[in-house]
Amino acid sequence: MKKIISTMLILAAASTMLFANGQKESSSVSTSAKKIGVSMPTKSLQRWNQDGANMKAELEAAGYSVDLQYAGDNDIPTQVNQVENMVTSGCDAIVIAAIDGSSLTSVLKEAQDQNIPIISYDRLIMNSPAVSYYATFDNFGVGVIQGEYLRDAIKLDSKSASDPAYLELVTGAPDDNNCVYFWGGAMSILEPYIKSGAVVIKSGQTTRQQCSTPNWSNTESQKRMENIISANSYGPKGQKLDGVLCSNDSTAQGVTNALKEVGYTSANFPIVTGQDCDITSVKNMIAGTQSMSVFKDTRTLATKVVGMVDALMKGTTPEINDTKTYDNGVKIVPSYLCTPVYASNDNIQKLLIDSGYYTKAQLGL
Repeated sequence: MKKIISTMLILAAASTMLFANGQKESSSVSTSAKKIGVSMPTKSLQRWNQDGANMKAELEAAGYSVDLQYAGDNDIPTQVNQVENMVTSGCDAIVIAAIDGSSLTSVLKEAQDQNIPIISYDRLIMNSPAVSYYATFDNFGVGVIQGEYLRDAIKLDSKSASDPAYLELVTGAPDDNNCVYFWGGAMSILEPYIKSGAVVIKSGQTTRQQCSTPNWSNTESQKRMENIISANSYGPKGQKLDGVLCSNDSTAQGVTNALKEVGYTSANFPIVTGQDCDITSVKNMIAGTQSMSVFKDTRTLATKVVGMVDALMKGTTPEINDTKTYDNGVKIVPSYLCTPVYASNDNIQKLLIDSGYYTKAQLGL
């Protein structure tokens, strides 16, 4: 009898060990078995190519397989179809830089039904409870940096209604929720000068809607600036133009092209702001035809997103630093905001070259 009891105890102990080992095995995460979808809006802008490449490289280095897709040239139906395929093909998490933040509601409902976490990347996805987290830069801060640069470079504090500065305003896609923050940040600095008369916008185009640029297109921003120049006689020998607020580099490049056409050179070029430090715009800064660009190091953002994905796949809580700002119409989305900085010809070497973001050869130096 003792022998039987002893045998039963041994078997029970073995069973307990097997169960414990099984639990440990199931709670561990094999990242190589996890597939992450990454949906980017377009390949036509340099920054999205960099963002996609950085994300893919870091996720693969962390052991995940990656389904990276670009939605043609900002084609909304293509992005919707690609995200739907990511859901049906078994992606364990999906990172999305949305073209139109309100166009993904239905497909994200499918993701939510399958418990697939969604990370909104740089552009907030609107009107969907399926968005788990948001990773971006401090977009209001981007606008503040641009507004402050214009304020200081043009010395707006010394201007008045009797001796005003002349500015024009250009922002991005009307369906990009980030524009609300870029515009809000810049106008928090500039609007008091506009109201006092120290800044004059001769075109009269002072609302975000009037100043928007479809798809952030440099072609569209160039056309609009050409029309503004023609209607208001801006030029080196005509109506004075002190600066142009441009919310990003692609719009800045269009504006720069239009200003060059009427004879502005590096010797008399208006102050032009930008964002993203695209190679073309950095070259323009070096040439003196764009004054600054807000640098958003996409390597930093990619690293933060990979950290979010990794935490979610391992059942832990991702790092966030903002739980109040980003309301997508359904919920406040917990967010991580990276810090942007300004770049100008004075700090390109340290900020962009010494950091390894670009080589001298890429910038033609």
